[in-house]
Amino acid sequence: MVKAAILHEANQPLVIGEVALSQPGPREVLIRTKACGVCRSDLHFIDGAFPHPVPTIPGHEAAGVVEAVGEGVLSVKPGDHVITFFTVFCGSCEMCVTGRPSLCVNPATRRAKGAPPRIASDDGTPIAQFLNLSAFAEKMLVHENACVAISKEMPMDRAALLGCAVITGAGSVFNDSKMKPGESIAVIGAGGIGLAAINAARIAGAGQIIAIDPVPEKRSLATKMGATNVFDAGADDLVKQVLAQSDGGVHYAIEAVGRTETAELAWNILRRGGTATVLGMIAPGKRVSIPGHTFLTGKKLQGSLLGSTQFPIDMPRLVDMYLDGRLDLDTMVAERIALEDINDALEKLRKGDTVRSVIEFG
Repeated sequence: MVKAAILHEANQPLVIGEVALSQPGPREVLIRTKACGVCRSDLHFIDGAFPHPVPTIPGHEAAGVVEAVGEGVLSVKPGDHVITFFTVFCGSCEMCVTGRPSLCVNPATRRAKGAPPRIASDDGTPIAQFLNLSAFAEKMLVHENACVAISKEMPMDRAALLGCAVITGAGSVFNDSKMKPGESIAVIGAGGIGLAAINAARIAGAGQIIAIDPVPEKRSLATKMGATNVFDAGADDLVKQVLAQSDGGVHYAIEAVGRTETAELAWNILRRGGTATVLGMIAPGKRVSIPGHTFLTGKKLQGSLLGSTQFPIDMPRLVDMYLDGRLDLDTMVAERIALEDINDALEKLRKGDTVRSVIEFG
């Protein structure tokens, strides 16, 4: 039995309890969780904005140590330090072989129908695995293509952030935007994902990095991470200010909030031929409105999942960037907490005044 934070019903606090994990099956890996970030994406499901079967164990931004592997596992071995990611990939479908593993939805990575569940309560009731991980727990049982081995020099509390916030934000710059040195970028939202995008833009040699957020403390963090200009998201003439500051608009805009109005803002602050990338989770039923005639300016609007990351390649490289002192993960960690403090951390996310709480396990 392992301790976990369990969601029994949306819009209710998580309950600390014990669950049973199955033994690793073919191509499965048992991981002792060492650290897990508390991400706003978890909150979307916990608060019911996005549906998910319950009971479940949220959490999807984690790092840990491999304890055991099942038959046929080749990519990791017991003792390896690993980062997990929730878009497990099969490696053989069209999305995977064309270099887009974050878009893989092949059900072959899940347990077959009728097989014992990976996670169950103490009375044997199946627990729905959250985003292929369920990381708010002392251990995780995952498909081998939901984790990647990294250097053992990497601190686990920082490594965990790479599993969602950092690969999403950095990937939006390196992979989705393909930014060239000297180009300009605006990042809307200076939470974990936005700060990672700002940091990546600095690494990529952006000529101008604009950060937009309503919280003064987050704008200050954005400056520390590399922003050259910051704007209050609540300013009445925000679009005019950004266009004036960026000589008619930015080359790239990154939306890291997940709201209709911020996605539209990303479009409106682009220069002719610019590209806006939406990373935030816009709730089901919401729509983004773009004036039809503005497509004639050659601007592009695109979505992205986890920064279009190629996990086995990109994640170890990000680890190297941190160890080399180029990638700043230290600034992103607001606090380190115990699993029992999870509901307090979620409440801080709701208020929007913290960057990342990281759960540390023994």
